[in-house]
Amino acid sequence: MILKISDYNKIDQRKLMDVYSESNLENTDYFYPDEKNKEVAVSKVESGFLHFLKDDFYRYAKAAYWVFEEDGIWISALRTCEIRPGLYYLEALETRPDYRQKGYGYLLLSGVLEKMKADGPFRLCDCVGKKNTASLKTHEKCGFRIVSDKGYDYLHEETDDHDFGLEYRYLGE
Repeated sequence: MILKISDYNKIDQRKLMDVYSESNLENTDYFYPDEKNKEVAVSKVESGFLHFLKDDFYRYAKAAYWVFEEDGIWISALRTCEIRPGLYYLEALETRPDYRQKGYGYLLLSGVLEKMKADGPFRLCDCVGKKNTASLKTHEKCGFRIVSDKGYDYLHEETDDHDFGLEYRYLGE
């Protein structure tokens, strides 16, 4: 089942952090390189992540977290927000490490696109690391195409040479 969470207070924080457990661990080296205790560092990363969602992300128009849930487990997640009318930004598509390579990212992303189509025409942009072949294949399978050799992060208004810029267009029926 796909959940759309448009209110920060309705997020199950533990279930969401379980989806991002691997990334949060990797981010400890970037955000807290001097913290020797990995559990403490992960806790700090998670706290910062949730703070960003509450204080920054959910201030955007039509901000939503989308979650693929099965048997009460949050398996895959992504977030979208409207940058300007008809232009949306997608970020943080991730699947729990213990559920990868089973198609859950595709099920979530394709399901979100179908749900967004109900609101009419739109463009959905995303940045994906050039070395992240699994995510690139998932996006392309869902109808995204690479539109730039540099990814553009609409929330931070910056480009990244390590990412591709991807786009999905729905013109309506």
